[in-house]
Amino acid sequence: MGGSGSKRCWTTSSSASVKVLLFMVSLIVVSGFVSVLGPLSSNWFFLSAYPWLWSSGLPAASSSSVKFSVSSVKGSENRLDLVVVEVHNMEEAISDDDSVVNRSSTPPHAIEPLQAQPNGTKEDMDYTPMSGSGNIVPPVNESLLKARRDYTNLDRLEVGLRRARTAIKEAKQGNQTQDPDYVPIGPMYRDANAFHRSYLEMEKQFKIFVYGEGEPPVFHNGPCKSIYSTEGNFIYGIEMNNQFRTRDPEKAHVFFLPFSVAMLVRFVYVRDSHDFGPIKRTVIDYVDVISKKYPYWNRSLGADHFMLSCHDWGPEASRSTPPLYKNSIRVLCNANTSEGFNPTKDAAFPEINLRTGSIHGFLGGPSASHRPILAFFAGGLHGPIRPVLLEHWENKDEDLRVHRYLPKGVSYYDMMRKSKYCICPSGYEVASPRVVEAIYSGCVPVLISDHYVPPFSDVLNWKSFSVEVPVKDIPNLKKILMEISPRQYIRMQRRVVQVRRHFEVHSPPKRFDVFHMVLHSVWLRRMNIRVHNDVDVL
Repeated sequence: MGGSGSKRCWTTSSSASVKVLLFMVSLIVVSGFVSVLGPLSSNWFFLSAYPWLWSSGLPAASSSSVKFSVSSVKGSENRLDLVVVEVHNMEEAISDDDSVVNRSSTPPHAIEPLQAQPNGTKEDMDYTPMSGSGNIVPPVNESLLKARRDYTNLDRLEVGLRRARTAIKEAKQGNQTQDPDYVPIGPMYRDANAFHRSYLEMEKQFKIFVYGEGEPPVFHNGPCKSIYSTEGNFIYGIEMNNQFRTRDPEKAHVFFLPFSVAMLVRFVYVRDSHDFGPIKRTVIDYVDVISKKYPYWNRSLGADHFMLSCHDWGPEASRSTPPLYKNSIRVLCNANTSEGFNPTKDAAFPEINLRTGSIHGFLGGPSASHRPILAFFAGGLHGPIRPVLLEHWENKDEDLRVHRYLPKGVSYYDMMRKSKYCICPSGYEVASPRVVEAIYSGCVPVLISDHYVPPFSDVLNWKSFSVEVPVKDIPNLKKILMEISPRQYIRMQRRVVQVRRHFEVHSPPKRFDVFHMVLHSVWLRRMNIRVHNDVDVL
């Protein structure tokens, strides 16, 4: 190609000494590049706990480092060493980036645009070390060039992520970045500056490859008008997206497995059989297909892949194959840490019951001073927590309107709009659509659950706009709410209104809405996975 020809022009010289000098410079540059990236003899990835991005107290899976070594992987001819390293502070996680990325090259708030080439992007080009005005490249054969090109495509993605991590760290110490649409600010965010810069970095470079295998209705499809509607809305949103979706897997940071657990339950599961076998076999077969057809699953043992489910059986479906459960990013409504949800690598998914397929008519409510009811709940017996709530408060207090069934003619949504606090107890699973319903109506959520990780907890400071009540304190519920001062309640209620944009569903999606927040959750976790596909090119 033309670029190669121009590079070869630099190798011609009338002086043998110049040739030798340039050749030695080239070898030094190549050897330095190799020493930075590590030995070219294995495939590996690093997984770090995400709290280094924010000053948060979020739970981590473990405080110790673990190393796994796998001698062989199906579909891969190379030895694969899997290293998992957990990092619990930002400085420790970012320190290993300094040797690869020059911090001064990434200003705190400057967004570096990718310079597109006429027939592709920078990632499409072969990498040739350059030094000064010219360089000598040792001759290699065609297969060698292909191996080097495959290697540097992934390496450039990793360098981009390292730059993003550095920029986020610097944003924590700098001024707020300007934004024409929305600038996060306030105690609702764990670190507003870091979140905003992370979001902008995501918009700049994040790319997702959606596997095309599989047919609807189980694949590439999902419900859009039910309690599981977020599944269908996300699948549709990402497959129609032109900003984050890439058709070239070599440019992808993550890979999406486009199956819907809700649709698996509907079309594959045998009703009332209590047999998960058909669902699990479908997932196993799908992973088997993509792992044999593409190199990316085996390259990282699924660590840069993600699945998404709002169905209660999402975690069970993910257990179909160990790498999916242990390594992959699982975006789940059922974010229960006691059942294997790992906030280090998994992301909580908001459960939104779109009865009409739209949020039209469900947003908004009166101000804090026009809500006469202290707290409200209506719902049947479902799981172990609600019976306790109903036993203590059902129809027993005018301030706490707790009902198993609403009185005839009383509107559920009107009651939420009239209430200061909306009680959101878990059912059989930890997630509840009441949390988002409360936020939509401007009602402060009262979370009553054990082991629940609320959505976007790595960004949002839920304690600033919700109340968390342990199950054991249900008898003291009214006392707990009454002890919150009017001034503090007004602050919390205003914050609920401010964070609502992050839970809204739009078609097409809008910046900072629930679709983009889910993407951002995946983006954060991908930034903490360092994938390196080494190929022996020497």
